[in-house]
Amino acid sequence: MTSQIEHACEALAERSHPLAVALNAINFKPYIRQRSGGYEGIFRIIIEQQVSVPSAQAILTRCNARIPDISALTVSEMSEENLRACGLSGPKVKYVQAAATAVLNGSLQLDSLAELNDEAAVRALCSVKGIGPWTAAIYLLFCEMRFDIWPRNDVALLAAYAAATGFSSKPAQKDFDELAEAEWAPWRGVAAHILWTYYAKLRGRKPI
Repeated sequence: MTSQIEHACEALAERSHPLAVALNAINFKPYIRQRSGGYEGIFRIIIEQQVSVPSAQAILTRCNARIPDISALTVSEMSEENLRACGLSGPKVKYVQAAATAVLNGSLQLDSLAELNDEAAVRALCSVKGIGPWTAAIYLLFCEMRFDIWPRNDVALLAAYAAATGFSSKPAQKDFDELAEAEWAPWRGVAAHILWTYYAKLRGRKPI
């Protein structure tokens, strides 16, 4: 995988000046997030929806302390009160329980996603309430190590790109996502990892 990432970085640096700026800043060593999949992987990504990294980490710490086994069965049997005590909002309680139900009844077969192409895998994930395109993309990037998935509407990616361009103002999110999807294939996911690593550097923290 290392040689594959190196090749992708070289290709992207040649294709995009902002990505070259970001890569030079991180010494051409993007942090590639690799996580366990299954229900626990989906649970974590739902927690991370629309919150800052520190906030997500704080909630996950509480979840790990209160839920020894983060599994579809365990979460399906927990009350809303107990899940909210872990720091989950009302909507996120519904989302993690909907995902648990889908896994248990077989309508979402996470172990079989690897057999599907990217588009079909996204559709399968998005069939569950609370799993939208961003969550599906993050799961496929982090848990299945697919390297040509782009997570639309990710504000950290937009901020990193704007910083790399030196723009005084950010481009529109829609315009940025369209540029990434049109110009960075077949390494759109690697481009995302590059920009996340660069964003962490800009914020003075290690990527996680």
